[in-house]
Amino acid sequence: MKKNGGTSRGISSGLSNRLFFRLYQCANMLHKTGTRALDDYKITTQQWAVLGALTRPAFAEGVAVGDLAAFLLVTRQNLAGVLQRLEAMDYVERAVDANDNRSRLICLTPKGRSLWDANMRPVIADYYDEALAGFSTEDKIHMIHYLDKMLTNFKILDPEAAARHADEREATPVAAPEPKVRRAPSPRR
Repeated sequence: MKKNGGTSRGISSGLSNRLFFRLYQCANMLHKTGTRALDDYKITTQQWAVLGALTRPAFAEGVAVGDLAAFLLVTRQNLAGVLQRLEAMDYVERAVDANDNRSRLICLTPKGRSLWDANMRPVIADYYDEALAGFSTEDKIHMIHYLDKMLTNFKILDPEAAARHADEREATPVAAPEPKVRRAPSPRR
């Protein structure tokens, strides 16, 4: 078997293609089946992600739109439409930041908290059970590990995420490891 540029590279490229296509298919099925699971509440998977994020203890007092977008790895523009629809349904609201009267924080409303706790959580738990049928605890741990590794690589490839990461490193007194820089292969002669 050829090691450099031959059959091994072809096999690796084919596996990578299958992996990324499978991720694409899974993402599409997550949106389709996740939205269907919450259809009784007229909630999409994007809205589900926002509501779920807002239930985190760290966001209990509200979160700035930019911070929420960074947490969800979406643009502020994409998040704006989702937030407008959730506001129209009275599930989230914009509240004045107690530390800065000019800033607004996104918070769950009591109606949004009730929807999440009483209605969505049990449906989501059942959905997870069905979607992860046949997965052991170890399988789930391994999957999270590998997806975290891939997410780290995606962040390195994303100039906006890399810039945010650099800003975070500068603001943090503890030394953080430098991201690996990928260099273009030199042309062969």
